[in-house]
Amino acid sequence: MNNSTDTRAYRNALGRFATGVTIITTQVGEDVRGMTCNAFLSISLDPPLVGISIKQNATMHAYLERAGQYGVSILSADQQHLSNHFAGQPQIDPIPFINHANLPVIDGADAHLIAKIVQSVPIGDHTLFVGQVMQFRFQESADPLLFHAGKYANIQ
Repeated sequence: MNNSTDTRAYRNALGRFATGVTIITTQVGEDVRGMTCNAFLSISLDPPLVGISIKQNATMHAYLERAGQYGVSILSADQQHLSNHFAGQPQIDPIPFINHANLPVIDGADAHLIAKIVQSVPIGDHTLFVGQVMQFRFQESADPLLFHAGKYANIQ
């Protein structure tokens, strides 16, 4: 048994939980930013609330504070290259952004949500940005992109 101060082992333990993969987007003026995020969760149905957990020293953190809103693109199985791109491994140009409710989101994603930040909660070295979902859309047919044990996975 590892203790909680063994950060690599702790990260490996958390990696056993399979998650979907999202790209979080926001815009300040003409400056559009995006980042891959699997720390996304549904918080409430009434009111409709979601949350994203962002490291406090991440560039995206300051953009979210300034913008006050964010887009969530839930990626489909064929969008792994986009996840890699927004995780710091540039691979594509131009970025396939589309506009939804005046925010950029990723074209072809399984679902898009637009959220207004209603609460920011500093927790450890991250901040939980709670957003009230103002608009959303989804498609029925796509398979999701999953992440498990440090690797991408698909439903089979």
